[in-house]
Amino acid sequence: MNDAEDPLRAVRIGKLESLRARGINPYPYAFARSHEAADLERHYAGLTTGAETGERVRIAGRIRAIRNSGMFIDLHDTSGKIQIFCHRDNLPEEGLAVVRLLDIGDLIGVEGLVRRTSRGELTVNAEVVAVLAKSLRPLPEKYHGLADVELRYRQRYLDLIMNQESRETLRRRSRVVAAMRRHLVERDYLEVETPMLHTIPGGASAKPFITHHNALDMDLYLRIAPELHLKRLLVGGLADKLFEINRCFRNEGISPRHNPEFTTLELYEAYVDFTAMMRLVEELVTSVAESVLGALKINYGGAVIDLSPPWPRRGMAELVNAATGVDFLAFADAESARSAATSLGAKLTGSENWGQALEAAFAARVEDTLIQPIHVTGFPRDISPLAKADRTDPRLAERFETYIYGWEVANAFSELTDPQDQRARFEAQMRARAAGDEEAQPLDEDYVAALEYGLPPCGGLGIGIDRLVMLLTDSPSIRDVIAFPTLRPR
Repeated sequence: MNDAEDPLRAVRIGKLESLRARGINPYPYAFARSHEAADLERHYAGLTTGAETGERVRIAGRIRAIRNSGMFIDLHDTSGKIQIFCHRDNLPEEGLAVVRLLDIGDLIGVEGLVRRTSRGELTVNAEVVAVLAKSLRPLPEKYHGLADVELRYRQRYLDLIMNQESRETLRRRSRVVAAMRRHLVERDYLEVETPMLHTIPGGASAKPFITHHNALDMDLYLRIAPELHLKRLLVGGLADKLFEINRCFRNEGISPRHNPEFTTLELYEAYVDFTAMMRLVEELVTSVAESVLGALKINYGGAVIDLSPPWPRRGMAELVNAATGVDFLAFADAESARSAATSLGAKLTGSENWGQALEAAFAARVEDTLIQPIHVTGFPRDISPLAKADRTDPRLAERFETYIYGWEVANAFSELTDPQDQRARFEAQMRARAAGDEEAQPLDEDYVAALEYGLPPCGGLGIGIDRLVMLLTDSPSIRDVIAFPTLRPR
């Protein structure tokens, strides 16, 4: 972009040059603040209309409005807004000259005395005005803001300048993560870090991203899940309770609930099974909601969702049967299950096993109806290669997924600890992979070796942080809760 293409930018560059001609650095190194806007509002809450103080303050922020030829400036920082009064009674000529060269969007520092105007506005009478960053591009028009939703995601910095809602959503995300971490640390869980570059993609059924390490001349995979490394730490006895808040990457489609790069909480606890994980999900989610929102009833998409525990526990086949009258547990073979799933509207390739057919029927007829929190148990063993078999039905696994508003927000197992069973499951996955299933998990020999040294009985849990934040901020898209979502290049 050149100045001829953008005359507004050319005007601002002219002002930039005028500042420099006056010996003013428009991009200085620092500015020592004494207060933020919210601090001043709290401190002077009792200051009466028309009252002046003798207290000098130093504040900084971005100009969002200029009125009366620069006499009044609305200055916004991360905490709120404060009015600045620029007048020759307080500001020397050099300062007034600086004010004449200011634009909406500029970052400035101000030093002066605090007063409350006759209209009740807390104000700083400027005695010093310092340019901290001259903005060369105009902000979007105040009342229409940043209306282009895609532009908001592409230029998140502009979205955050203009939209208080976007700032609050991402700040709430930070509080959600902090509350989860605090809840676990207070219960003696050890926070750990595991690799993001894997030699074998494992821990979940997903298509990985591939990269290449030049020095070692080898392909590596971006982490699709931290599970197998976390359980290696459990084998080693690092701790009986451990967790990781981690970035994962899956080379899959993009949707309002899916981003190729996402964040999960994954944890493991020795000597418990998946029922302990159900209680922990409820404790974590309710603790976070109370900490961040102060309530257990939330509004999402026009629905009122009650997070109050305990949450129901229902089997996947039971839910499908209740919704459709079709009992998948009565089918003895995959062909019958596929036929039934197809009749219920599930889209199949024709090669699905019994468990995949049941899962497809559940996705087609039940999943979207699960608005209130529920633990869906009885997942097929066919699609749960890292979970122990159900104690009463070997076709099923001791696994549950927690659903809220029709979304999976948590996934947990009684973890498979038998190395011979694990090898057989991996080998079945490899056969599926050879038959064309790109998401089937490859055999990880080192992980099986770790199991042969003895993994204690344990429960494992993963919670999708992005989706949980969506629910707690009433955000319609995962892109709203990720600061820089993945987008197709223009």
